[in-house]
Amino acid sequence: MALPIFHVDHRTQLHMFLPLVASHRSFVVSVPYHRGLSALLMLMLFTALTACKAPAEPVAAAPAVLVGVVTLQTESQTLSTELPGRTRAFMTAEIRPQISGIVQQRLFTEGAAVKAGQPLYQIDPAAYEVVVASAAATLAKTRATAKTAEVNAARNAALVKIDAISRQLYDESLALVQQTTADVAVAQAALDNARINLAYTRIVAPIAGRTSLSTVTPGALVTANQVAVLTTISQLDPVYVDVTQSSTDLLKLKSDLAQGRFERVGQGAARIRIKLEDGRAYPHPGRLQFSGVSVDPGTGAVTLRAVVPNPDGLLMPGMYVRAQLDTGVTPQALLVPQQAVTRDTTGQASVLMVDANSQVERRAVSLDVAVGNRWMVNAGLAVGDRVIVDGLQRIRVGDRVTTEEVVIKLVATESVPAPAASASASPSAR
Repeated sequence: MALPIFHVDHRTQLHMFLPLVASHRSFVVSVPYHRGLSALLMLMLFTALTACKAPAEPVAAAPAVLVGVVTLQTESQTLSTELPGRTRAFMTAEIRPQISGIVQQRLFTEGAAVKAGQPLYQIDPAAYEVVVASAAATLAKTRATAKTAEVNAARNAALVKIDAISRQLYDESLALVQQTTADVAVAQAALDNARINLAYTRIVAPIAGRTSLSTVTPGALVTANQVAVLTTISQLDPVYVDVTQSSTDLLKLKSDLAQGRFERVGQGAARIRIKLEDGRAYPHPGRLQFSGVSVDPGTGAVTLRAVVPNPDGLLMPGMYVRAQLDTGVTPQALLVPQQAVTRDTTGQASVLMVDANSQVERRAVSLDVAVGNRWMVNAGLAVGDRVIVDGLQRIRVGDRVTTEEVVIKLVATESVPAPAASASASPSAR
């Protein structure tokens, strides 16, 4: 079938050309060469062709997007906080000499465990043995003198009754007995002192524990009560763990407990768990012994001290650890996964959720603390709400979606405060 031919020249008007083109799907346009053919004629032709384009067919509605949701339910949640701390020896003894002399022997292995009363150093005892012998001889001499005085006093007591001696002589004999008795006591004390000094020539461990390095070797001269220690013994089972908590967090915890938001954890001393420097959990839990009664003015923190068993000697004094301390129990906690929470430029937290019409809705929420990989919700959500946690990049507010329940793997760690929003924002701020 032959195609119709439309002749167009500079005299053709657009209102005459459009009805002809509109009645045909295919046609041929004949444009004769004309020296005065203007750009306006070409524009008319292009406009006519565009106006006669077939109308577009309607686009089918996009299918509903599948998203993963978590349906919120209340649960009893134990809240905990993780605090930095340092280990301290349960008891520490600094070993110093109590007498002067030359060290003859070191009787322990550096770094080894020692028992209370175990010898550590031997100081040359020769000079002190001589002092003990001299004091013993002096004591024997004074005892002999005292014995003679007692015999004379007894004889004079019989003579004074028959007036064989004067009363004055008798009184002098009694006074001599008392004097010699005192001399015996002085000599006995000197002997005891000499024996003590002799015993100090062997330095023993006052407590059981583990020794540090020795600062002296055999042949060294030591002096009584010197400043420098010979070695140090640390008792390491159990050990102390000193942790610090800000006074602000402590006040908030006390306020929450007073308002009934949290329940106390157990009775008596609080339980504490330790994480080592490499992130591993220490297998033996401890007990909080006391909480400081004053705030450090420099740091604004309160010191907490815990006693932790250390049967394997894994914890050493001065180690950096992190202590997890249970602070309370929330019986009706509402927790939302952290991956579902977003924040706008003002810091306002919000979540995308599925409403009753299966459409996406943005909801502003107020958060309390982070519990593992979830946030505890203060306001904005309720039991039964379906919060979107998977497929957030494929949807917008108002989209119709289909849902499937997602199981979130829980991470049980400490609870930490949620960052506060710098200003309020509406749910549609993002």
